[in-house]
Amino acid sequence: MHRDADPEHEQTSDWRAPAASGPVRAQVRPPGSKSVTNRALVLAALADGPTVITNPLQARDTLLMAAALRGLGTVIDEDATAGAGDAAEGGEPAVWRVTPGGVDSAAVVDVGNAGTVLRFVPPVAALTRASVEFTGDARMAERPIGPLLAALRELGAVIDDGGRGSVPFVVRGRGGISGGTVTLDASGSSQLVSGLLLAAPRYDKGAEVHHDGPRVPSAPHIAMTVQMLRDAGAQVDTWITARGSSVPDRWQVHPGDLRPSAVTVEPDLSNAAPFLAAALVTGGSVTIAGWPRRSLQAAGQILDFLTRMGADCSMTADGMRVTGAGAIRGITADLRDVSEIVPVLTALAALADSPSVFTGIGHMRSHESDRLAALAAEIGALGGDVRDHDDGLEIRPRPLRADGVVFASHDDHRLVMAAAVLGLALPGGLLVGNAATVGKTFPAFTRTWCAMSERSP
Repeated sequence: MHRDADPEHEQTSDWRAPAASGPVRAQVRPPGSKSVTNRALVLAALADGPTVITNPLQARDTLLMAAALRGLGTVIDEDATAGAGDAAEGGEPAVWRVTPGGVDSAAVVDVGNAGTVLRFVPPVAALTRASVEFTGDARMAERPIGPLLAALRELGAVIDDGGRGSVPFVVRGRGGISGGTVTLDASGSSQLVSGLLLAAPRYDKGAEVHHDGPRVPSAPHIAMTVQMLRDAGAQVDTWITARGSSVPDRWQVHPGDLRPSAVTVEPDLSNAAPFLAAALVTGGSVTIAGWPRRSLQAAGQILDFLTRMGADCSMTADGMRVTGAGAIRGITADLRDVSEIVPVLTALAALADSPSVFTGIGHMRSHESDRLAALAAEIGALGGDVRDHDDGLEIRPRPLRADGVVFASHDDHRLVMAAAVLGLALPGGLLVGNAATVGKTFPAFTRTWCAMSERSP
């Protein structure tokens, strides 16, 4: 059994993010990590036998990934004997059983607006004996994929894209590709590297990937890919270069078997960020249940930036507890490695007692929306002062007002989360347009957020 690939119907289109009536006191368990779930699905699809994935995220991005891999012949069953499903809402975690398969006829993959599907599945499609057409949401034509397609061609894949270097395109699988060494500029997205690495064990020669260009953003996600490959039995060599070095980053994955067998997906810490931010905004305390003591995600960086903005963070028996002191400090920071939480940190900065400058995030213009321009426009409409620059944001706190304002989500789940944080500090809350788009990674977000807010005195 599998579910429809679009759970957004669980949310209303517009949503009023509530104001806080006092310090929040809550314990929250976010759903499973999108990044871990989609990597686990790809590795399982390429494995030598079945894999059991426990606590997978069940949201639009991961269901699109599951649908894409099913289209390539992978069997993904939801274990009916396990809990139906949503550990984030107190239920038992779901369990997916993934069995590798193959396809030798034409297939169509809808990537939606999921960067992981766009960049992880074409390297897998090149291993099939099928012509696989990739389509997606309109926004996908603007998201970086050209360097990956060019790299795949160098490794032996056949791809027709009409010279666009973007969706739509067709990967003409020939049952395998030779692999080898390839150089690309992955400064637009770390997923360009991760996509190649994940499929590389199945290439005849494996793959040695060189990055040549400005620093790769979201580098912890490449480290996640490397660790998950090693956990699945792959041999991966890495070369760590000093910051600012002109020597390209390099990763080598040797050909070999993959046997992930069992993967338990940790909670999504990017989705935890708005709840932790709520503690700072209200001077309250929020505990994230299930926070991993050793994480594949950028846990340390997330807590570091929250601490610098005024949070007290401590690991307890119940999870990671973040407590706010009632004041938020502005900071100057390079956020290149944690760009997923930049919208939430920008919301905090707009409510801070001093200015903030965020750098290293120019690549966010090619995310689900142009996040820099969107944040500047939407917070500006509330009376705030957020200026977007080529490489970042400058935030000067001002009194905000929400009367008559609809905070547009720009079809971007992270903008909904930023709006929720802002709403806590605004009398009457904040009306958010098309909040349903948060179902991309957290279908129960608005329900969970309102339940947290209702716990404040």
